[in-house]
Amino acid sequence: MLYTGKSILDVANAHSFAIPAFNISDWAMFTGIMDISEEKNAPVIIAIHPDEVSHITTDLIPAMHARAHRSSVPVAIHWDHGGTYEQIITAIKAGFTSVMIDASLEPFEQNVALTRKVVEAAHAVGVQVEGELGTIGANDSYGESGAAEIIYTNVDDAVRFVEQTGVDSLAIAIGTSHGLYPAEKNPELRHDLLEQIKAAVGIPLVLHGGSSNPDAELARAVSLGINKINISSDIKVAYHDRMREVLGTDRRLREPNAIQPECIAAMKVTAAEKIDLFGAAGTVDLY
Repeated sequence: MLYTGKSILDVANAHSFAIPAFNISDWAMFTGIMDISEEKNAPVIIAIHPDEVSHITTDLIPAMHARAHRSSVPVAIHWDHGGTYEQIITAIKAGFTSVMIDASLEPFEQNVALTRKVVEAAHAVGVQVEGELGTIGANDSYGESGAAEIIYTNVDDAVRFVEQTGVDSLAIAIGTSHGLYPAEKNPELRHDLLEQIKAAVGIPLVLHGGSSNPDAELARAVSLGINKINISSDIKVAYHDRMREVLGTDRRLREPNAIQPECIAAMKVTAAEKIDLFGAAGTVDLY
């Protein structure tokens, strides 16, 4: 059940739930996310950003297509945080069914121009486009395209941006940051701003950088119009923390089937919590 980003998100928008976009960085993570999505009867977006692409390579995408076509749930394969037009063309050629162009650190007019160019190319071959307006903070060096400080999305700018670019979904800045929050930082979402933006643009809205935000804040964001939430740090921490525990100091452990199953199981627990929190569990019958 391979879907475009638009076809999978339009249903979430119509029925007021959010689809998790899980960032994966190896085949074991991908199969684990597919398995838990099927167990929860939930649509899923597999997100891969350029750094992750450089690790797994685009050669893995046809295998993801094959797994998606065998799946009992809707699946979109999404190029996350594309920074250039050339990257987006690479994504389209490789078989991604959804792309994000992130020119949020550029001036408004340059963001519009690049995003519109991407939309024209992607829509010509049936691929959905996510744009970004406003800047999402970065808590650590792993924050993709994050600014040091958050610049909240302006409502009027959001309307102009959607009208001038034709994007299918919009990532907005309402108080989240990429990466893991330090202990002294207290994330807080601007639900009032989210509500205003949703009323003004109507299209599916996307939340990046939701790690460490309280569950109640994320659930409320979903109820107010967020339809896609990117999950990267949370599942990677669960996966790799368990891997460290499994490996310990036993150098005899070397076979993947002796190491990875417990890591995947730990990641699936975290992923299942997000699926439930976002209201995506059991929604496959809507497709």
